[in-house]
Amino acid sequence: MDKTDLRTLRTASGEVPVSGATLADVAKVAGVSPITVSRALNQPQLVRPNTVARVQAAVAQTGYVKNMMAGALASSRSRLVSLVLPTISTPIFADMAQAASDHLTAAGYQVMLGLSSYEAWREELLVETILSRRPDGVILTGSLHTDSTRRRLQASQVPVVETWDLTPSPVDMMVGFSHEEVGHAIAQHLLARGYRRIAILAVQDPRAARRNQGLQAGLAKHGVEVAALQIMPLPSTFGLGRDGTALLLAQHPDIDAVVCSSDTLAHGVLTEAIARGIEVPRQLAVVGFGDLNFAARTHPPLSTVRVDGANIGHMAAQAILDRVEGKAVPSLNDTGFQFIQRGST
Repeated sequence: MDKTDLRTLRTASGEVPVSGATLADVAKVAGVSPITVSRALNQPQLVRPNTVARVQAAVAQTGYVKNMMAGALASSRSRLVSLVLPTISTPIFADMAQAASDHLTAAGYQVMLGLSSYEAWREELLVETILSRRPDGVILTGSLHTDSTRRRLQASQVPVVETWDLTPSPVDMMVGFSHEEVGHAIAQHLLARGYRRIAILAVQDPRAARRNQGLQAGLAKHGVEVAALQIMPLPSTFGLGRDGTALLLAQHPDIDAVVCSSDTLAHGVLTEAIARGIEVPRQLAVVGFGDLNFAARTHPPLSTVRVDGANIGHMAAQAILDRVEGKAVPSLNDTGFQFIQRGST
C-alpha cells in the first residue's frame, strides 16, 4: 500500500489505517453515528461512558484531528478562552488558573494561557494576539490596562472577566475583592494589638500598592504614619524577604511590625528576624498575604490574609460560560477575603 494514500477503512476490526480521517471515518470505526461521535467529542457528559471510550479509541486509531476552525465557523464559537496571568511562579495565581481551566475543560472549552510579567505593554500585545484567534472569552488579572487594551476589548464584544480586583468601571465583568479594604483590615488588626511603628515590605505589584494605600489610610485615621516603606523588584521571593528586612532594620531599627505583600516575603522576614535574635511577635510583628500552604507552619505561624484563588478562577470561568449562553451576569462579583490571625502578630 502506498504510504501517501493510507485510506482503507473496512472495519469490524479489520484494516483501518487512514490519512486525513473524517468524522464519518471515526463513526465507522466506532460503530456509531457521526452525530454520536460529535456529541462524544464536544459534550461527553451527554453520552454513555462506554460509547465515549469507543469514540476516543476510534479517534486514536484513525488519527482524527477535530477541525476547530470549521466548528467555529458553523457555530460562531471557537471553544477557546484565554487566561492572562502576570506570572505562574506564584501559587495563588496557579490555583486560579487550575480552577478556571478545570471548569472550562469540563464544559468543552480549551484554555490559552498568556503571561504579562506585570507589564501593561506585554498584556496589550497579548490581547491583540488573543483577539485575532476569536476566543469565546478572555480572563485578565487586575484592572490596570492600557487605553488601547480597554478599547480593543470593548470593541471586540468578547466576554471579558477581570479578576483579583474590584473597580466601579470594569471592561465588562469583574471577579475579585478590594485591595484597599485588605489594607484597612491589616491596619485595624495591628493597631488593636498595640503596634505603632509599622513598616511595609512589598514588591512592585500594582495590587500590592493598592493594599499599601489602604493600610496607610487605615493607619492615618488613628494618627499613625507608616514608619518605613521598602519596595523590592519582582518576583516575590523568600530571599527578597530576608534582604528587605535587613534594609528596613538598618535604616529603621525601631520598627515593631512589617506588613508584606506576600507570604513568601513574610517567610523571609520571619527567618531574618530569628537569625538576628528578634522575638516575633513581641519585638516584631509580621503579616503576609495569600495564606499559602506553608503559612500555618512557619515559626511562629504566620498571620496573613486569605484569598480563595481557586474560587476566583471558578467564578470567572462560570461568568464566561454564562455570558456565552446569553445569561445575565453581574458586572461586579466580590469574592471577599479573610484576615487570619496566627502567632506572628
